[in-house]
Amino acid sequence: MPAITVQPEGFVIRGLSGATIMEAARALDYYWPTTCDGQGICTSCASQVLQGGENLSPMGRGERRTLEGELGEAAVPSGRWRLACQARLLEGDVEVLKRGVRPPEDTQA
Repeated sequence: MPAITVQPEGFVIRGLSGATIMEAARALDYYWPTTCDGQGICTSCASQVLQGGENLSPMGRGERRTLEGELGEAAVPSGRWRLACQARLLEGDVEVLKRGVRPPEDTQA
């Protein structure tokens, strides 16, 4: 099972290959910020990929369009920014920077 390390908190979330980063987090009751509920039309879930970008699915047209529209064209070519609701886990681990992610015990706050 691939591991997603979420900085700056250092949370390690394990998810099934083929799941999006957000699906993996939600399956374990983590809160992941979003305003479109995973439809890929906002950037609330956008995460900076620190390591392991090659272990995520290729970026689709919709994700690219959303990131370019909200963060600018410079955010896309490097693959440094990905939407957690669209980026699917492959076989390896990934490390992302995303503020606002909360573990299950903090979701009531």
